[in-house]
Amino acid sequence: MVAFALLTLQAGCASSAESAFLENGVTAHRGNSSEYPENTMPAFRSALALGVDWIEMDLHRTLDGRIVVIHDADTGRVGDRKVEVAKVTYDELRKVDVAYQFRKSRGLALAKAPRESVPLLGDVLALVMTQTKTRVSLEPKVLIVPQAIALIRRMRARRWVAFNADPLEQLRNVKELEPEIPVFWDTAEGTEENIRIARKLGFRGLVMNRGGITRDQVARIRKAGLEAGVYTVNDPGDMTLLMSWGVDRIYTDRPRELLRLKSGASLPGGR
Repeated sequence: MVAFALLTLQAGCASSAESAFLENGVTAHRGNSSEYPENTMPAFRSALALGVDWIEMDLHRTLDGRIVVIHDADTGRVGDRKVEVAKVTYDELRKVDVAYQFRKSRGLALAKAPRESVPLLGDVLALVMTQTKTRVSLEPKVLIVPQAIALIRRMRARRWVAFNADPLEQLRNVKELEPEIPVFWDTAEGTEENIRIARKLGFRGLVMNRGGITRDQVARIRKAGLEAGVYTVNDPGDMTLLMSWGVDRIYTDRPRELLRLKSGASLPGGR
C-alpha cells in the first residue's frame, strides 16, 4: 500500500511538472537569435527569460564525438575563422569565436557582444533543466539521433526535449528509440500523404516553410489532430496573418516581437 502510494505521488508530480511547461506557440529559432549570436548560450538564456515555450537548435558532431550546437557544417558564416565541425576536436572548435560575425554585422563593441564558443548539447540541456517552462527542439544535421538520445537518457532530460528535422528517417529513429519524445516534422507541404505519415508515426506536428504554407493546409493539418507550424517568420505582418489562420507554432528569430503580438503588450529588456 505504501509503495503504491509513493508511485501514485511520483506519477502525480511528473504529471504536474509536465503540465507546467508553456504552450504559447513561440519557438525561438536558434535561441533569441535577433538579439544575440545564434545557437549560443546567451541566445538560449535570453529565450528562457522571455518565456518562449520551445527553443529550436541544431546538432553536429565533432571529430572526437562530442555533440555540439551549431547550424552549419562549418563555422565560416558565424565565426572569426572557418573550421569544419566534423574534422576538429571540440577543444579546437571551441577556440572559434562564433559571435564574431554577429558583432561585426551590427557594429558592436566586444563588451556588447563578447566572444562565444560553440556550446555542447549537454551544457545547453543542463541550462534548460534548471526550469520547467521552456523546452528544446533538437534538429540533427547529421546522423546523430542514437547518440543524442543516449545523452538525453543519461541526463534524464526526456521531458525537456523534442526533435524536429526534415529527413523522415531521423524522426522515425527518434520514435523507435523514445516513443514519448515529441516530434515535429519539417516538411515542404501539408499534403494529405504527409499528414497520414505524421499521424501513423505519432508525430506531434508538421512545420512548413513560410513560402509554401496556405490557410487550407493549416486547416487540414489541425483537423487531423496535428499542430501546424511555420518557419522562419520574422515579419510582424506575417506573424499576425499566420496567427489569424490558426497556425499553432511559429519559429522566429524575433521571439520578443512574436510574444508581444500575442500578448498585446511590450516586453522589457533586450540588448
